[in-house]
Amino acid sequence: MKETKEFNERALDRIIEMAWEDRTPFEAITFQFEISEQEVIEIMRKEMKPSSFRMWRERVQGRATKHAKLRDSEMDRFKSSRQKQITHNKISKRK
Repeated sequence: MKETKEFNERALDRIIEMAWEDRTPFEAITFQFEISEQEVIEIMRKEMKPSSFRMWRERVQGRATKHAKLRDSEMDRFKSSRQKQITHNKISKRK
């Protein structure tokens, strides 16, 4: 029997959010939470309604932006270019 990792509610919410985001690859989730793509799928299956899980699986199946090997070589970042820059734990626009 394989060992499953336990996550708190906040971490589970973040994993699900990252999995739903079109531009966040599974490799980013693996990097941040040290879980495989298959473990992400298992979390999604467990935490979502069956119809929502099926809809999500259809969206991510073969999607180039969700798999680093299928991504455009110029797309090497984990975050959106429109995401606010954070410097020294303060949002840049604040003084």
